Amino acid sequence: MILSLTSIIFLCILFFVIAVLYGSVGFGGGSSYLAILALLAVSFFTMRSLALVCNIIVVVGSTYWFIKKGHFKIADFFPFVITSVPMAFAGASFKLEEQVFFVILGGVLIIAAIFLIWQAKNYSGFEREVTKKYPAFIHYILGAGIGFVSGMVGIGGGIFLAPILYYLKWGTSVKIAALSSFFILVNSISGLGGLFYSQTFNAPVSMLIALGLAVLTGGQVGVRLSFKKLSPSGMKVITAVLVFIIGVRVLLVNALNIL
Repeated sequence: MILSLTSIIFLCILFFVIAVLYGSVGFGGGSSYLAILALLAVSFFTMRSLALVCNIIVVVGSTYWFIKKGHFKIADFFPFVITSVPMAFAGASFKLEEQVFFVILGGVLIIAAIFLIWQAKNYSGFEREVTKKYPAFIHYILGAGIGFVSGMVGIGGGIFLAPILYYLKWGTSVKIAALSSFFILVNSISGLGGLFYSQTFNAPVSMLIALGLAVLTGGQVGVRLSFKKLSPSGMKVITAVLVFIIGVRVLLVNALNIL
């Protein structure tokens, strides 16, 4: 599908806002990119490709910020990514039928919206310091499961991982945000590799450049916003409502052809 110049400009504005919001808390915004693209009936191959590229552009800045501030500890993050990276590649390598893809996408968007609301309502700051220790196999299982689903639909998976880790009291909020950012980065790169491997990468150059510049700018703005000064909880709820509505629409219209 070839979008008009007006549609591309509209997408750039929305992607910029999403990148600012998610980049400020270490996320890439993949689920929201997919939600917006679904509204415009963009090819599902293009949706996954653009979402993964935009994810990478945004979280590169976030990951660098966490490394610079000393919150990045690869030894703690390794158990999650060692299983998520190959599973994200495997998930992205699947050549799904369009209807199956939209069923999975609709379900993932709805779950992502619920997780996002739950996280916004319960963990709006970085003051939570009580942590618990868990066996390594739990980290491996979480990484593998989230990585596989993320690869299939074209997101990094941080929107699922972070709320689960908050619930488990795995670490401080800053540490979880740092892990989520790195998790999204490596899984998005792996998922992108899976798309190239399966020859399903499809991103029009004009859209790729325009949206890439939009999220690059938005992500850098978000990274530079102080975590203490910015309270994104309200924006997360609004975004989650949008994602939920579009997820339901994707299921009913794109997947089930009910409406």
